[in-house]
Amino acid sequence: MPARHLIIGGGTAGMNAIRTIREEERIRGMDPSEITLVSAERPYSRMVLPYYLWGTISESHVYTAPPAALTAWKVKALVGRRAKALDPAARTLTLDDDAKVEYDDCLIATGSRAAKAPIPGADGPGIHCFWTLDEAKSVIAGMPPGSRVVMVGAGFIAFTILNAILARGAKLTIVEVAPRILPRMVDDACAGIVQGWLEDHDVAVRTGATVTRIEQVGGKRKLSFKKGDPLTADLVIMATGIRTNLEWLQGSGIETAAEAPGGIVVDDHLRSSVKTVYAAGDVARGRNLVTGLAEVHAIEPTAQEHGRVVGANMAGRDVAYRGSLLMNIVEVAHLDVASFGQWEDPKAEVYTARRSGRSEYRKLLFHGGRLTGAVICGPAEAVWTTNDVGMLKGLVSSGVDLSTWKAHLKANPFDVKPAFIALHTTSRLLPETILGRPSQSPQLPQTVAL
Repeated sequence: MPARHLIIGGGTAGMNAIRTIREEERIRGMDPSEITLVSAERPYSRMVLPYYLWGTISESHVYTAPPAALTAWKVKALVGRRAKALDPAARTLTLDDDAKVEYDDCLIATGSRAAKAPIPGADGPGIHCFWTLDEAKSVIAGMPPGSRVVMVGAGFIAFTILNAILARGAKLTIVEVAPRILPRMVDDACAGIVQGWLEDHDVAVRTGATVTRIEQVGGKRKLSFKKGDPLTADLVIMATGIRTNLEWLQGSGIETAAEAPGGIVVDDHLRSSVKTVYAAGDVARGRNLVTGLAEVHAIEPTAQEHGRVVGANMAGRDVAYRGSLLMNIVEVAHLDVASFGQWEDPKAEVYTARRSGRSEYRKLLFHGGRLTGAVICGPAEAVWTTNDVGMLKGLVSSGVDLSTWKAHLKANPFDVKPAFIALHTTSRLLPETILGRPSQSPQLPQTVAL
């Protein structure tokens, strides 16, 4: 009897698991297993929603696995269904319509949802999050050219859609309760450069600003603040964080972490406290590649890697996961901004350099000879910025010993290329694949019916 795999969640982690199961089966000459997908929405990529908002891609290009693709992969797709309760002892999942799905092993990849700040009036008309395709459609409908838009929250999520808002001809004001923008991505010095760059591009920024109420006044949205004058907007976007979708697991016996942001506790194979139940993506509290500590990394690359590791293990391989690198990379009105690893570690040895007149900044953090974190920003048109983003990521993720180059990097934080080349970092990185081989996803039909 073929194995029965259950994938709960049709996002990046879930879809990568499905692809990898079929990939492994084909490579190893195995008969296809049974795969059931439970997904509240049609599978699509959240990371391309900013391009959909911008208008550079159509809705059809948002979806990652249309019905024809799922059929080609022999997946039983229960789309539009939500997980209600899990019984690991009986190996059954109860759906929102009380139907039950039996499984031999399952993956929990239910991801996150937008978390609105508890502001009176935040649930009124013209106030949106930007986390789902339906929310993206609402934002597009409510933001004709010339609209005044206020974005509450100045973190990574907000900045992924900033360019699209400007491209649609909106007048944008960013409001952040923290003392600086991008508070969980860059330090004060870098945030100051980014804020100045935004203001030079006609984006208004308010930091240290607490919204106390949002009211509907004459067809507009009026935002009041603890300090400062109110703002009026045609549309408000709430980008105030995310929350993992794990409430439905209560009573299942699956161990979750008590400390924020929670997450399912997993081992190095991404198995939960119940060995037939895996977790991946935003809901998994996995290993930090740099520190070795258990953390939730709610980022796309981690979800991709988690999905492939779980898929391989479900298919019968024994694959351990090295850990994920905390990283954020965003382009802000043609300014590249990125951070990697432990970029705010107070115990690290820190080297910084700044070219204020050119909006360029670099921060390197060391523990001994290892680069454990980095922050970088610079104009996207500068080739060195693009190159150095990749090289810094490679140096942090590879853990290469930079002891002989520390004096040079301390004096010249902008000059990482000689160290990257001299230490053969590329040759260290090229053999590193999650599964020890290149991806070989199943072939799809040439014509996919949407």
